[in-house]
Amino acid sequence: MSRGDNKVGSEKATGGQVSILTGDSRTLLPTLPAESIQCCVTSPPYWGLRDYEHDQQIGAEPSPRAYVDSLVEVFDAVHRVLRPDGTVWLNVGDGYARNGGQGNCGPNAKVGNTKKMIQKRNCKVPEVWGLKDRDLMGLPWRVAFALQEAGWILRSRIVWIKKTAMPESVKNRPTNATEELFLFAKQSGYYYDSKGVREESGANLRNYWRLGPDTSGAGHPAAFPRELARRCILLGSRAGDTILDPFGGSGTTGAVAQEEDRNAILIELNPNYNELAKKRVKSSQRRLRFQV
Repeated sequence: MSRGDNKVGSEKATGGQVSILTGDSRTLLPTLPAESIQCCVTSPPYWGLRDYEHDQQIGAEPSPRAYVDSLVEVFDAVHRVLRPDGTVWLNVGDGYARNGGQGNCGPNAKVGNTKKMIQKRNCKVPEVWGLKDRDLMGLPWRVAFALQEAGWILRSRIVWIKKTAMPESVKNRPTNATEELFLFAKQSGYYYDSKGVREESGANLRNYWRLGPDTSGAGHPAAFPRELARRCILLGSRAGDTILDPFGGSGTTGAVAQEEDRNAILIELNPNYNELAKKRVKSSQRRLRFQV
């Protein structure tokens, strides 16, 4: 995608201002001012899981190693635009290596960069990391360690415990009901508001968050809960700061940032999802005006 193909839209709100950019983060991030972002809250596409209908989508790499390399490239660009005391909150999903079986989708597949291939398992265990049939690939930690090696400071791992887990028919292991959320800092003296979110008892927030799905669908197949975004934003920024989501999806990060008096920049390849994001921002704007 050329820079000429990128489109920018802006939705103003009572709280903060949300700018919605259509294009590849690896192309658009270099156009943003250096050190202009306080906090990045994002969840990239999981490897081999879904087709986001774009030939440059991340998650459709031919191997999980290439997927990790793609994310390192994106967050190298995030590093430039993040303020010295800024943080990154990154949610990444895992998958299993597998030979055999009749499934037609899932992160077990070696996938290609086409819509036909992204959800077609070819039943081949990737030849990386010593993976064997049925191995849990450990992708979240492999991404985290790669970013750590690239210069990021890995400060915390938060376990997102899902109140409503996706049903699984497996009989040889427990059903997956958690995901990883990592906190990265650009430097040791980063901003973190420990009073931004507290336990109900008033104690310091712990590193496991039990969160359920939002009551209304976001129109996106993998939207994370608003409360997850809210916690990251309140812990990692001040009112008036700018929040970045380089994988904007349906706009959860932008809508929540706006409600919490932050500005936001969302970047998303698929223009259809950006239309969803605009609707969510407008809905958030209406709620704010009603409250006022």
